[in-house]
Amino acid sequence: MNLPMILEMVADGMPDRVLIGDRATGLTGAELRERARAGAARLTATGADRLVYLGPNGRAFPVALFAAALAGVPVLPVNYRLGEEQLTEVMSRQGAPLVVTDTPERVPGRPTIGLDDFLGLPAVEPDPAAAYGIDPDSVAVLLMTSGTTAAPKSAVLRHRNLAAYIFGSVEFGSVPEADAALVSVPPYHIAAVANALSNLYCGRRVVHLDQFTPDGWLATVREQRITHAMLVPTMLARIVAELRTRGERGPDSLRSLSYGGAKLAGEVVEEALDLFPEVGFVNAYGLTETASSIAVLGPEDHRAALVSPDPAVRARLASVGRPLPSVEIQVQDEDGRACPPGEVGDIAVRGDQVAGEYLEAGSLVREGGWFATRDRGYLDEGGYLFVRGRADDTIIRGGENIAPAEIEDVLARHPAVLDCVVAGLPDTEWGQVIGAFVITRSGARTDETELRTWVRKRLRGSKTPERVVFVEEFPLTPTGKVVRRDLVALVQKDTTFSA
Repeated sequence: MNLPMILEMVADGMPDRVLIGDRATGLTGAELRERARAGAARLTATGADRLVYLGPNGRAFPVALFAAALAGVPVLPVNYRLGEEQLTEVMSRQGAPLVVTDTPERVPGRPTIGLDDFLGLPAVEPDPAAAYGIDPDSVAVLLMTSGTTAAPKSAVLRHRNLAAYIFGSVEFGSVPEADAALVSVPPYHIAAVANALSNLYCGRRVVHLDQFTPDGWLATVREQRITHAMLVPTMLARIVAELRTRGERGPDSLRSLSYGGAKLAGEVVEEALDLFPEVGFVNAYGLTETASSIAVLGPEDHRAALVSPDPAVRARLASVGRPLPSVEIQVQDEDGRACPPGEVGDIAVRGDQVAGEYLEAGSLVREGGWFATRDRGYLDEGGYLFVRGRADDTIIRGGENIAPAEIEDVLARHPAVLDCVVAGLPDTEWGQVIGAFVITRSGARTDETELRTWVRKRLRGSKTPERVVFVEEFPLTPTGKVVRRDLVALVQKDTTFSA
């Protein structure tokens, strides 16, 4: 199976249903296929070996995704907020692309076409057999990893990986025509690719909101009668704060709200459940390299954990749920053996949707089909997965491995702490020492001594931060992940981060 065959199913099964954009002016299933065929023809005519998409999320992106697939070349969505030096470096890696962008001056010497011009290309004579000529093992999508711990790499997703995710998690044409999904993540995020494919496949209209603000998001949900939405945790936290300030509940049209991609404070989740009492919450855990979600904490799990008197069940509100039926997840020790429940180890995954491949490094899938996510965590007795952070984030203090998440959990329970991040700071004696970066609640008072004492009373001395730095907010990637190395660098300069 490949992406063009998914497009054929959507266009033939829902030709007149509006699937992208406003219900009055959006693209139907048949129109999406027509636009994708026209885009594929332009790609073929220019001899491009890939389509680079440099722009915000919108109706041009799903068209570009399928156009590239029909032309038999990969699509590479690039972060349009990159600085000139970073963008130049990324573009230097590309061979002979066609760049779909409204800022052609940023990619000199490359053939370009504007977003509206791309959507307005003349229709071409259809070739129904074209969809069946694309090798499922060919590359469909290239995504630049976020590079929070190292230089960004080009993750490879093949048609079979993406198709396996869709067929393993979505039922074709299964939703009513009134359903609408609001996508607020940028096109260079795996969630944007997954949302485009999964919503189209089930028949749910997709509305894009590229410039996120809490009030703009709430207004769009109400105006478009949005039923489903996906957010990164920082967005959900800001929406919760906005509703709290207004003294309002969430919009009544919303039925499902998924979040994932980074840690979210437990009290934000609890408040969100209260502010959206009729909404089913989904915490999705996945990676670029796994073609989106591999584990999900579903709506029933959220509500059950919220009210359960059992501490083990209540703790699951901080988990990412259980594996999807189409994948296996195993927590492994340093020798690759499965860890017993409750023991922290390296999270590994296998299944047809798992790619685990990079242009620069090839496949990193190990013997037996396991891919190391580079995340640390554990499974509880019920099979719920708890992610404790990146393996690269582990602090090695005098030969002792220390997980930042354990210290973050303790700090987060202090009444004055709104959010916190723990990272290793270089030290000549110990190799690394513990640094804590803290955002305090509005009007709350605390200091470094108080927070160090708070941790020391609950953890042993070697896990007490040597330094506590108060910041206004954390440096984030465009997809909401904290860039720890930037915090460490700012401390090394004896400065603090402030937006």
